[in-house]
Amino acid sequence: MDKLSDLPNIQPALLDLPTMDKLAPAGDMRHPPRILMLYGSLRERSFSRFLTEEAARILEHFGAEVKIFDPTELPMVGAVPETHPKVVELRELCLWSEGQVWCSPERHGAITAVMKNQIDWIPLEMGAIRPSQGRTLAVMQVCGGSQSFNVVNTLRLLGRWMRMFTIPNQSSVPMAYKEFDEAGRMRPSAYYDRVVDVMEELFKMTLLMRGRTDYLTDRYSERNERAQKAINRQIEKL
Repeated sequence: MDKLSDLPNIQPALLDLPTMDKLAPAGDMRHPPRILMLYGSLRERSFSRFLTEEAARILEHFGAEVKIFDPTELPMVGAVPETHPKVVELRELCLWSEGQVWCSPERHGAITAVMKNQIDWIPLEMGAIRPSQGRTLAVMQVCGGSQSFNVVNTLRLLGRWMRMFTIPNQSSVPMAYKEFDEAGRMRPSAYYDRVVDVMEELFKMTLLMRGRTDYLTDRYSERNERAQKAINRQIEKL
């Protein structure tokens, strides 16, 4: 194919022309949506864990298969080999998932080390596989005091870096100690209603994305790079 007259920098053979037909889902989608949930505290009475468990109940009611990763005994990044059982467990859950929920307390205006450590153990690439790319993501935070959005903003930044599709809605629960009873169940409130909203949106978006992520994350620049590498390999053989 000849060069495009008005787009001379583009390789026409590598340029995809998106259509609705190409957005048709591929593969077997009969299984329930698979959601991995991460929380950012090791405390026995952990409000980020309580909020995560509350959200999990909502997702399970919608029909999702939910798995919550326990960060207890997950070593700091770089302290142990990648073959450590907790690291392997986290990475396998990430590969298994189609969507994720990240929930962290706010500490010193940012996410906790526990939360960041989990995300840091998830590599951008594992060979030819990208464990987080194309997954949907919902972000939530709990605050000890007044409401802020520092944590969810940081989690959004990290989600983008991990090539995830972060949904627009989010949850920030201020004075979390007032919002949960002694059993760790969330009391009725506008904050609880927002959690329902967020999980509903995540579930819908995960259904919408399933079977389409390979196509949606297929990029011109990467196709171009692969083609150039193939040419270079051929040249080296000459």
